[in-house]
Parts: sequence; C-alpha cells; structure tokens
Amino acid sequence: MTMLAGIVRTLLVGALAVGSTGCIKQMLLDGQIESTRKASAAVDTVGDYEVANNAAFAGLAQFEGMHYLAPENENALFMLTKGWAGATFGFIEDRMEEAEDTDGLDSPLYVYHQERTKQGYSRAIHYGIELVEKKNPGFEAAKRNDETMKNWLQGFGVEDVPNLFWLGYSWIARVNAGKDDPAMVAELYVGVAIMERVAELDGTYMYGSPHTILGAYHARSAAAELEDAKKHFDEAIKIGEGKVMLPKVQMAAKYYCLKGDKEAYVKTLTEVVEAGDTMPEQRLQNAIAKRRARRYLGKERLKACGF
Repeated sequence: MTMLAGIVRTLLVGALAVGSTGCIKQMLLDGQIESTRKASAAVDTVGDYEVANNAAFAGLAQFEGMHYLAPENENALFMLTKGWAGATFGFIEDRMEEAEDTDGLDSPLYVYHQERTKQGYSRAIHYGIELVEKKNPGFEAAKRNDETMKNWLQGFGVEDVPNLFWLGYSWIARVNAGKDDPAMVAELYVGVAIMERVAELDGTYMYGSPHTILGAYHARSAAAELEDAKKHFDEAIKIGEGKVMLPKVQMAAKYYCLKGDKEAYVKTLTEVVEAGDTMPEQRLQNAIAKRRARRYLGKERLKACGF
C-alpha cells in the first residue's frame, strides 16, 4: 500500500467514525425526547397547584432545549405545543383572571398578564403549525377562509388528533384572551374548524375535551348557539363520566351564566369545589378546575353574570 493510499484510507475511516458518532448521538437524543414525552404524563397526577406550576415551566425550558438540539423531532414539537398551551391555560391565564377580578380590565396588571397569555398561546401555535405541516403542508394558504380550512383538514386522520387538538385549542384560547383585537377575532374560524375536525375524528380525546372547547365556543355570547353549547358540554361530561371537572366549570361559566340560571350555576360550581379525588390520573386538571370554580363563585364573577 502506498503512503498516499494509506492516508486516504485513514481519512475515510475517520470520516465514517465521525458520521457514526453523529448518528448515535441523534438516536440517543431522539430516544431521550420520546421517553420524556411518555414520562410527562406523571405530572397529570400531581394535585398540588404550586408544585405543578413550577414543574410546567421547568419542563418547557427542557423541551425548548431539546427542540434546539433536534429541530425536526416531532415529539419535541408536540410537547412544546401541548406544554405551552397547558401552562398558559393553567397558570398564566389564571393570573390574568385574578388581575381582572382584583384590578379590572383596564388595569396595567391585567393588560400585562393578558399579553403574557396571548404570547403563551402564540408560542404553542407556532410549534403546532410546524408540527401539523410535517403531515400536511399548506396551513397559511388553508386559513384563507372557512371552506379552504375545512378542505385542508381532510388531509388528517385519527392519528393526528393530539397534534390538531392542541393547535386548535391554542388558537381558540388566544382569541378568547385577545377578544379586544378585531383582527384576531376575525380568524376564530380557524381554531373552530380544527376543533370540529378533532371532534369528528375522536371526540373522546382527553376525556371529551374537544366537546368542552366547542361548548365554550357556542356559548361565546348570549346571541350565540347556546343549545349547541349545552349538547357539547353534556357530551363531555358523559365521556368523562362526571369525574373530569373542567366541562362542568365551563358549562357554569359560559352556559348557565349567559342563561341567567343562578341556581344551576352555583350548584354546578359547588359540586366541583366539593368533589373528591375523582380521577387520580387527571388530578392536576381537576385541581385547576376547582381553583377556577372557587373564583367563579366569587362576588365579581357572580356580578358579571348578573346574579
């Protein structure tokens, strides 16, 4: 073997070794992300609101870092979509509601937390769009109008329900937080179309959560479709066997409030507050629901409903 041939062979072996090392590192990282996604379900069993608050944002920081290292990994994109949506609803939006009751809608504190809420959902939407476009590109063109959106959504199947759900929820929730922004409200149909497709594919996802969200949408105002709202809330409660508290909270806050039914409003929220540990695997969701129920039984919320 000549000296030149030996050098070439050494360089090729070195290049292959470097390439193999890179592949191994990527495989290990992908495996770690997948395992972390599976393990994240453990947080749902935590009933301490403050502990869950800290864990939620620590988890988001972790997945932001994982996404930075593996930008194409779909598990990381999913956890960022779900994580930002869940943390914004459970903790950031909660602070916004507190500020509304204590300081009013025009207060600097409310505006501050309102902006944080919109930004949190916007981040979830950013990752959610990136995630669903891996299956079916063309989101930006699809959201031109309701018809084009619904046509585009036909490209998704039941296996895409989790990805679509968290994107659709984040879109609707951001509009709710920014309902003073006409441009944002004008695109509400995007989130609604996504959630309707989710309910069509699998309305039982997350214990009937698609129906809870659609129920809240149909009860968005006194002039909206209140009977449709009740049907969705009833379906969500049925799917969750009455053990999941958020459908009941939303039914009271949206439907009974608009109907002016104080007796049903107070009764439903009191049932939530007094409920025991009805579903250990969804302890966190129920803890958040009970926290909201207590707030909605307060004098500010009662007054807002005209009670």
